[in-house]
Amino acid sequence: MSQNPELANALTRDMAKALEKRTSEASVALYDRATRTSCTYGADKQYDSASTVKPIVLGALLLARESALSEGERDLARKMIVSSDNKATYTLWDRLGRKKIQAFLDKAGMENTTINKAGLMGLTQVTAGDQAKLLELLTGKDDSVLNDEERAYILGLMREVRKDQRWGTPAGAPSDAAVQVKNGWLQRSERKLKNPWDRGDWKVNSMSAFTGRAHDYGLVVLTENNRVPEDESPDVGMNYGMDTIEALAKAVHHDLERHSR
Repeated sequence: MSQNPELANALTRDMAKALEKRTSEASVALYDRATRTSCTYGADKQYDSASTVKPIVLGALLLARESALSEGERDLARKMIVSSDNKATYTLWDRLGRKKIQAFLDKAGMENTTINKAGLMGLTQVTAGDQAKLLELLTGKDDSVLNDEERAYILGLMREVRKDQRWGTPAGAPSDAAVQVKNGWLQRSERKLKNPWDRGDWKVNSMSAFTGRAHDYGLVVLTENNRVPEDESPDVGMNYGMDTIEALAKAVHHDLERHSR
């Protein structure tokens, strides 16, 4: 959906081309405020969140504390977002509890996101549509969930994510855009299980907001079933997921630059 038919057609064609030869599953959600464009593919399908749940945790913390984070909580938040530290995340997760995290999801309208019943942070079920909704919330002007200072705080940490974790949706982004990213990767279980859906293959996710100058858009790509062939390094599966995301991201950035700027 777009006010620019040429852009809409290009995105549809090039996103499909980027995914057509990939054997893993993928879902996509894109919004671009500048052209009033939105484009989705399987955006309501749930995936293991892995570390893409971490901005949700920080949003829930800010909502629960009304911005009054302690120095210790700010240190944990930085580790959680910038370094994707799981220990820091679980410390905040446990302090918040399920009800306060759910309260944030409800207020943000993320109705297709489901917290894992066993409390396993990375197995929170997310959708590309809900994660894009979160990016729109963070980059927008609506203060009904988080105020401007709180939104800027989360985005600031996402801009500082470590260089080795800035793969995925930032691939091919405009050089003059501010890139706020959070990725997630998870090998769900050990290999050689009989369940064909879960053979220790990788779930690889990436979400970014692109702002500054004329840029105001967000892209979410969630993938799973990135296969690890027998007798191959587990990295093969993760790299396959990363390559899938980056091929699609490059197509999206190219089309937005070519058709809308």
